[in-house]
Amino acid sequence: MKNVFARFAQDESGATAIEYGLIAALISVALIAAATLLGGNLGNLFNAIAGRLATATTAAT
Repeated sequence: MKNVFARFAQDESGATAIEYGLIAALISVALIAAATLLGGNLGNLFNAIAGRLATATTAAT
């Protein structure tokens, strides 16, 4: 029984999997945050361009 506990204490495969999971979670949180910030800015940019095109189209006719 003592041998089983010693092997369990030395086994690091579970710790490695948890570390990779945490890294993947942090990367996904960073990507979501970046997409949220850039998404709002891109939306504003496209709305401004659409407004200018509408103004140019109205003035041209």
